[in-house]
This record gives sequence, C-alpha cells and structure tokens, in this order.
Amino acid sequence: MTGPTVSVVIPAYNEEVAIGPVLKQVVEILNGATPRYEIIVVDDGSGDNTAQVAQTCPQVKVLRLPSNRGYGAALKAGIRHAAGQIIVITDADGTYPNNRIPDLLTQMAQADMVVGARTHPNVRIPVLRRPAKWFLRKLAEYVAEAQIPDLNSGLRAFYRADALRYLPLLPNKFSFTTTITLLTLADGGIIEYLPIAYHRRVGKSKIKPADAFYFFALTVRTALLFNPLKVFLPPGAALVLLGLGMGLYQLMLTFGIAQAPIFLFLSGLQIIAMGLLADLIVSLRHRS
Repeated sequence: MTGPTVSVVIPAYNEEVAIGPVLKQVVEILNGATPRYEIIVVDDGSGDNTAQVAQTCPQVKVLRLPSNRGYGAALKAGIRHAAGQIIVITDADGTYPNNRIPDLLTQMAQADMVVGARTHPNVRIPVLRRPAKWFLRKLAEYVAEAQIPDLNSGLRAFYRADALRYLPLLPNKFSFTTTITLLTLADGGIIEYLPIAYHRRVGKSKIKPADAFYFFALTVRTALLFNPLKVFLPPGAALVLLGLGMGLYQLMLTFGIAQAPIFLFLSGLQIIAMGLLADLIVSLRHRS
C-alpha cells in the first residue's frame, strides 16, 4: 500500500478562530506518530473564513459543502473521500486533547473502535446538559447491553470499511457518534474506551436543546434495527401485568371483570407479538 493508513476527518462550521491552532497541533502529533496519514477538513457551509484558514495548512485537504448540512453529513462526506484504513475524527473547536490520537491508534490493534471517553477529572461539560446525557447514556446501555462510559464523544478511531457499511443508517446531525457507537455494539463489535480530558470550546456551541430528542429517537431506532424486543417487551409485559392485576382485583371485589383490564391485557399481548415478529425479521436479516 502506498496511500495513507490513517485519515483524520475534522468537520468544521464557522470555526475560523479555532481551526488554525487545531490543525497545527494535529499535524505535529501525526508527524511523530505515523508516516502515512492525511487530514481532511470538511467545511460544512461556513459563513466565515474557516475553509480559507484550513487551506493555509499544506498537509490539509479541504472539502467544502455548498450549505450547512450537519455534523454527521460532514463526517460522512469526509469518510467517503478518505483514503486511510483507519478513520480518526475530532472537532475543530479545540475541545478534544488531540495529543491522545496516537493512543487511540495504538488501541485499534485490539478493537473495532476506540473512543476518547470524557471521564477524566478535567472535563468541562455544561451542567445543564449532564442530566440529558446521563439519561441517554443509560438508555443506550440498556439497548446495547454494555457499559458505555461516553456515548457521543467526538474523538474516536474506527475502521473506514465498518463506517461505510453503516453509512446509510448514520444521521446527518450531531447524533452521528451516538448512532455509530450503538451500531458497533449491537453488531457485536469491540469498543475500547480511553479516558481523556475535555476543554472549554473556542466560540459558540452548535448543539441545541432539541438535539436531545433526536438522540433519543435514534437510540430507539437502533434498538429496533438490532434488538427490537428491548423496545417492545417492557411496555407489553407492563400492560399484561397491569391487566392481570386489575382483573384479579375486580374479580375478588365484584366477582366480575370490566373491559379495561381485558383491553390492557390484550394490548400487551399484541405489543409482545409485534416485538417477537420484529425480532424474527431482524434474525433472518442477520442470517442473510
């Protein structure tokens, strides 16, 4: 092979202040870590000089999207154009410690993905985001049946071939990292977690409160794609048990059963049946 074995993909949207120092740091780190690499900056329709600043770095290839399509769309564009076997993603805002990239690459020898987990004491995550992040992480752990120290870290390494397989399922927004984590785990992949720090970003955050809803929806969708019983079984079983409980209670008091417990019981059975059918379809799809 003569091409780069590592492709660093950096999505950027209106990051003209931070992108220059980030690229300088990444180039210095990769020069000492691997002789064969490329850096791809995907300008996601920026309205400032992000692309122009990135182009001043001779080691960087700049892709320019005509309009702002989202974090995930920028990453997917970079992955498609990448030549390396291993993809490393990081942010253009200076929040991630890019000096840990060599550590990510080292751990890739024994994993399908290595995630920089923001579990270090020096982590600056806004307080208002922490409850939502905790809930989504616990939901993802339930779906994946695995411990996930950091669900949506933007500093990670994975194989390009794996990412291309998942590309049609990966969203265009910030939930890209959440989804590829769940897809890898649900598909039986091995993920290693490397504790990292997380710095205060340069400039204004692009994440909106409404993005939490998309994280939740995509987590449920991933469960439906790989383990639908995780979605259908709990509510179905709850309705069956509730219907049985109400029916027995009414039977003891009035020696009769009203329509409500029968409706709850039958609704629960229908939901469980739908889950079993969905699970059968998923199993057949995996076998094929």
